[in-house]
Amino acid sequence: MSHASWKQTLEGRIDPGWAEEIDHFEGQLELRRQGKIEEKVFAETRLRRGVYGQRYDNGKRHDGVAERPLAFEEKPTKGPDTLWDAPGMQRIKIPFGGVSPEQLEVLAELAEDYSDNILHVTTRQDFQLHFVHIEDTPDLMRRLAAVDITTREACGNSVRNVTACPRAGVCRGEAFDVSPYAHALMRFLLGHPDVQDFGRKFKPAFSGCEHEACGLVQMHDGGYVARMRDGKRGFKVVVGGGLGPVPHQAQVLSEFTPEEELLPQMQAVCRVFARLGEKRNRGRARIKFLVAKLGIEEFRRLVEEERVTLPHDDRWTAFLDDMPHTSGEAVLEPGPLGDAGRSPGFEAWHRSNVYAQRQEGYAMATVHLPLGDMTSDQARSLADIARRFAGENLRTTVDQNVVIRFVPDAELPALYEALCAVGLGAPGAGTIADVVTCPGTDTCKLGIAASRGLGSEMIRRLQAKAGTLPEAVEALSIKASGCFNSCGQHHISDIGFYGNSRKIDGRTVPHFQVILGGQRQENGGSYGLAVGSVPSKAVPLAIEALTGAFAEGREPDESFQAWSARLGKRSMRELIKPLMSVGPYAEEPEFYSDWSDVREFTIGDLGVGECAGEVVSLFGIEVVKAEAQAFDAQIALDDGDAGGAESLAYAAMLSAARALVRTEFIDVTEQPEDVVAEFRTRFFENERFFDKYAKGKFGAYLLERHANPDTTVDDALAARRIEEAQLFIEAAHACEARMTAEAAEVPA
Repeated sequence: MSHASWKQTLEGRIDPGWAEEIDHFEGQLELRRQGKIEEKVFAETRLRRGVYGQRYDNGKRHDGVAERPLAFEEKPTKGPDTLWDAPGMQRIKIPFGGVSPEQLEVLAELAEDYSDNILHVTTRQDFQLHFVHIEDTPDLMRRLAAVDITTREACGNSVRNVTACPRAGVCRGEAFDVSPYAHALMRFLLGHPDVQDFGRKFKPAFSGCEHEACGLVQMHDGGYVARMRDGKRGFKVVVGGGLGPVPHQAQVLSEFTPEEELLPQMQAVCRVFARLGEKRNRGRARIKFLVAKLGIEEFRRLVEEERVTLPHDDRWTAFLDDMPHTSGEAVLEPGPLGDAGRSPGFEAWHRSNVYAQRQEGYAMATVHLPLGDMTSDQARSLADIARRFAGENLRTTVDQNVVIRFVPDAELPALYEALCAVGLGAPGAGTIADVVTCPGTDTCKLGIAASRGLGSEMIRRLQAKAGTLPEAVEALSIKASGCFNSCGQHHISDIGFYGNSRKIDGRTVPHFQVILGGQRQENGGSYGLAVGSVPSKAVPLAIEALTGAFAEGREPDESFQAWSARLGKRSMRELIKPLMSVGPYAEEPEFYSDWSDVREFTIGDLGVGECAGEVVSLFGIEVVKAEAQAFDAQIALDDGDAGGAESLAYAAMLSAARALVRTEFIDVTEQPEDVVAEFRTRFFENERFFDKYAKGKFGAYLLERHANPDTTVDDALAARRIEEAQLFIEAAHACEARMTAEAAEVPA
């Protein structure tokens, strides 16, 4: 259907304000196509509409889960901009994960008409469509808006999707249903003038209880935990959390904010962040850095001061007058689960995928989507299944699945049959086989290693062991990110991974850093730390080593986090140490490509000459000292020596910097002042240390710590410094690899 036809067909079904916004975006799109708007200006516009560029490799992805055939060869390119040369990605906001069957059907149609027939559920309960042509996005947005879905502020320096526990309203342990509050916050802040001047994004999350993992509020810029006080509803409010390269735990802004103060308090927080948050250095522009800089007491004072000055807004409390009295309307009467009509496989599915709701006789069933993907046909079938068994009660989850709520217990066998018939009856939701990953090198421009390919391989192996693993191992969580940015949330899993690389035998070998000790419970209560980097192809063996040792050595009822803490980082590292080395290419070529990708993970045989080879050897020897110091810092932190841990992390950055400097100036001393001065001149100020991953911020970690040593060090600061040291070392490896490649290209 033509553009004009879509506009005419949808006229009257779209909120007038949303329609105007989409028309405005379409106008800017045309001006950019004509070269009348600079890309830098247009980039923020399209990002705020959820339109991303993506890594592009002939329309294929390599994870082995679902092929993405390119459906757009017939379309001509549209000009010099890469967004016209190749399809991109469209992110679609789904507040608190709530999606209706009708909306799901529209999403399925859009995946067919504009994408590759794949709907992807993200770790923020959004949907994403990949390989979308940018000229198609206005009509795509209109079709979404006609069913009350927006892409506005799905990306960019804005308030992102408001997430919430998918059990909200049916959870047996919640204080109350947070869904209406999440929806109200999203509507209130969408396009609000006070959230248009952030230096970076702001991610909110709601949880109905304190101790479970569903809401993960501790890792969010703003988090809201439902609480009751003297019969009145309210929220514990936390701010300044975040994962990313250096994770921060959120801090308590308010132990109890009454429900009528939720929106104005959040508006005040946004104003303080917009006014005082970093704007120039994007690496320090999240609210977590502002809270850490000011301290939570001063930040709280500023928010309270801002709240007093806010002009009254009727919307602050208007939503409370129209609060829903139920958490969803069941379409079938409740009934007990009988013994008849159970298919083979039902018991395993029921054990892992079904949760008994607080509404007697009803259950919530999880549709397990490996790596968050389902086809358009599956999405349409799921919409029909939901109508049949549960009405409008569908939600996406932060674990990249979909849940169907208010299914009568008696209908669970029939539901299972219906799901199996369309390939959606896989068990294992919430188990070790429910692996969470980011897009990695498939489509993300920052991906270093193939997290989806690794995830696919882990799922295949772990599903093959379903029913044979010890119960404690079955309950573990695995998350993987393609780089250090933690989009796969690797910091809060029992076993986490993030992609990096190492130079071996003149070639680049894909690796994953192993993160242990994270905690999903307590709303993401603590973060794991790195214990060592293993080749990508050795990750499944690392999982076997870790889970095997856990099953054999744990005490009764001991969690993986408690077990790993009891053993200590040194012992945990010893478990994976035999897997950390890689032989020469001629002996172990399989290690030199990534999972589900036949391509060699390298820019080619560099043909390193003797001089360059000597440089590599020198750096390789000396950077080992830095890696050892960073690991010793973790040991010190485990032993309760925060000050010693922080000092060792700083020393690790100095050692890595000196290893780089000595490739050019071998006589540099070990004095911190000399190392920092030479590093600043030779690598930082001329941006040689910069790359598309670090963008200079990792180099700044050393310079800032050297110039401003902390007089008081607690565990949180020490942990952050250790993360910074690890990232600085990774950036040093990347810098040395670029130097080696550049040296190889210079004629003898």
